[in-house]
Amino acid sequence: MTESTLDFAGQNVIVTGASGGIGRATARLFARHGAGVIVHYHENGVGAEETLRSLPSGPHRKLSADLRNSDSVRQFVDSAVGAMGRIDVLVNNAGIYEEHPILSVSYDAWRQSWNRVLNTNLVGPANLTYCVVQHMKENGAGRIVNVSSRGAFRGEPKGPAYGASKAGLNAMGQSLAKSLGGSSIFVFTVAPGFVETDMAAETLSGPQGDFLRNESPLGRVAKPEEVAWTVLLLAAPGSEFLTGCIVDVNGASYLRT
Repeated sequence: MTESTLDFAGQNVIVTGASGGIGRATARLFARHGAGVIVHYHENGVGAEETLRSLPSGPHRKLSADLRNSDSVRQFVDSAVGAMGRIDVLVNNAGIYEEHPILSVSYDAWRQSWNRVLNTNLVGPANLTYCVVQHMKENGAGRIVNVSSRGAFRGEPKGPAYGASKAGLNAMGQSLAKSLGGSSIFVFTVAPGFVETDMAAETLSGPQGDFLRNESPLGRVAKPEEVAWTVLLLAAPGSEFLTGCIVDVNGASYLRT
């Protein structure tokens, strides 16, 4: 399959966390292949506007929602459907990472970090998926692509809530693939390693940077566009029998069995 064979004309895509990084690259790639894009953001409206302005002409929209708030999620989906008419693809990309090592943080800090990370990375996408699926089933088809992490498999000792949230996202995707396949709604997951994003910039420029790049035999970390390309391929026609899959995008930096 090549770029020239991919055509999302007439389809509408929600990309969460599209104000930068993987989300921005994914929004651009879908738009370049003809899709109308809902650029989701929470607090970074400036970044979302930059993403929106970078998209080729089309019926694109910028919409805000706090994924931790179930009412905000419902309103967001209603607004997206109202603006676009239908939603064909949902990309659950938005996520946060916080460090809260169990041996050095207070109980209050521990609890608060778990609440923020799980609500953003897992409960929010679960609620968003529920609301979008109600519209997809009316259309008789749909694609959902979740952006997970290699941290779901290898562990995150300084940010255990992040690892747990991504492992939960993996399990949710596989469960929903079974629930929704009979309705022609297909669910996929991509699991990147480190990616050249603002969220990873400080770590990659620090003393661990060379070590992290050299974890891969390619001697670097992923580019946002490489993750976006994988998302696009999974959302494209012909990938139906991959439903339930988890695709590693980590340059062989972490191999699981």
